[in-house]
Amino acid sequence: MRRLWLLFSQTVTILVAVWFVLITLKPEWLQRPYQWNSTLNVPQAPDSAAGAGRSGGAGSLRIAAQKSSPSVVSINTSSRKQNLPDHAKDPWFKFFFKEQDDASPNAGLGSGVIVTPDGYILTNNHVIETADEITVILNDGRSTRAKLVGTDPDTDLAVLKIKLDMLPVMVMSNSDQLQVGDIVLAIGNPFGVGQTVTSGIVSALGRNQLGINTFENFIQTDAAINPGNSGGALVDVQGNLLGINTAIYSRSGGSMGIGFAIPVSTARQVLEGIVKNGQVVRGWIGVEPTEITADLAKTFNIQRNSGVIITGVLQNGPAFKAGIRPGDVLLAIDGQPVKTVAELLARVSALKPGQVARVTVMRQNDTIEMSVIPGQRPKAKAPLR
Repeated sequence: MRRLWLLFSQTVTILVAVWFVLITLKPEWLQRPYQWNSTLNVPQAPDSAAGAGRSGGAGSLRIAAQKSSPSVVSINTSSRKQNLPDHAKDPWFKFFFKEQDDASPNAGLGSGVIVTPDGYILTNNHVIETADEITVILNDGRSTRAKLVGTDPDTDLAVLKIKLDMLPVMVMSNSDQLQVGDIVLAIGNPFGVGQTVTSGIVSALGRNQLGINTFENFIQTDAAINPGNSGGALVDVQGNLLGINTAIYSRSGGSMGIGFAIPVSTARQVLEGIVKNGQVVRGWIGVEPTEITADLAKTFNIQRNSGVIITGVLQNGPAFKAGIRPGDVLLAIDGQPVKTVAELLARVSALKPGQVARVTVMRQNDTIEMSVIPGQRPKAKAPLR
């Protein structure tokens, strides 16, 4: 019996010593294992990781920065200028009118995030939309040309692909669990000075109607985001990806404490759509929606002060064929209520083209159920920025 007790106590002592060494030198080894997205082999953090507390010592975010920084890359782009007319190529014309050589390239800088072990990178569409050549520079100094897999101007996202071994991959968190006040880090290459990490909090969620993208559901943060950060990562205090930094509100061109990031839930959907189909397939019914105001309610004699009124219907489009007409108030799609234009766009885009959907509208204060067969949303042009 005494021998068993000695064996037990020695075993416990060894385990405690090993645990102490790990918690001191390698605390990340003791975190919960990641859940892997089986579709694209994208690492997915456990739900509880989003919004977790600080790590790396009192007031320190170094563990999160060290974990996520290797997965954030710098993106250099170059594009050839449009050909000048023949007379502009004349050397005397260039001498007198100081025309630049049409062969001189334009250069651009941005950031991106490695999200799969086989080299898929998420970035902003506006970072690469005019590029003829795209070069990706990793945090470890490696550099390589990137292939453009596809773009989605509606969300201002793009997917690149590189071929390198042992790529550092950023784990995707659950942006749906974010709360205002959660601590976040922004990682990117501002002004081309090199990789930079800034910190802040989530200032607001679900920002829309900013006129930046067609589909807007931004995470707003006061973490410093500047030109060159576009396409970089917004991460939580565990170092997991929460969003793709895409825009700032600024009167000076620099950070004023209002930055916007595309949630990782949207980014994942775009990534999977582009990799599988070469584009993101969204539903479309061909209507022009407007949120109800007091003036519109009076004009159309509507007994409602909130909701979405249809002010235009495309001739022979899906909504027109279903019987929807200007002046109808759209109340719900497939049983899900619609209160704003942003909700309507989200509900319609989630529909599968060719699959019948139920639409509830109010016409002259009568509720009507209709069936609509959505088409595929036409490819959008990138907005001017």
